[in-house]
Amino acid sequence: TDYLVSKWKIWYKSLDVNHDGIISIENVEESRNKFTDLHKLVGDKSTGVKVDMQKWWDTYIFLTPGAEISETQFVENLGNSFKKDKAFLATMTACFNMIFDVIDTDKDRSIDLNEFIYAFAAFGHENESVVRTAFALLKPDDDNTVPLRTVVDAWISFVTCEDASKTDVIKSAFES
Repeated sequence: TDYLVSKWKIWYKSLDVNHDGIISIENVEESRNKFTDLHKLVGDKSTGVKVDMQKWWDTYIFLTPGAEISETQFVENLGNSFKKDKAFLATMTACFNMIFDVIDTDKDRSIDLNEFIYAFAAFGHENESVVRTAFALLKPDDDNTVPLRTVVDAWISFVTCEDASKTDVIKSAFES
């Protein structure tokens, strides 16, 4: 649907870390390096995160490791998968479970504001006020954290829900 395609294009732009109009290994490197630097990860922890992020990019974004992907290809891949793959929802669930498991570096199964800011910064989103707005849309609890499941579910809905009448937290965040 046009609505889903518009959201997939937003997702594509969110993955174009260096904002050059193409997703490539340079985006992977930049996101991995920024993420580990922001979290001050070193040694085995840094290596593990970088390996896990690479696996996520190769499995869910490139589909062919080491390839480049244009917005058109990205949208076509998702569209084809959506149309013919009855497991699209399960695939997207696995996709977001995997990346947010990496992002949750302290493994407390929640995301606090700093983790959220770091994750967005690692993907090239430096406008902290927009990121803070996005975090607020997820309705953090009294400890200013959001359950990891809530974040994952919001992203799954963002890439799979065709119903434009439903509130889409992620879409709203990117459009704010």
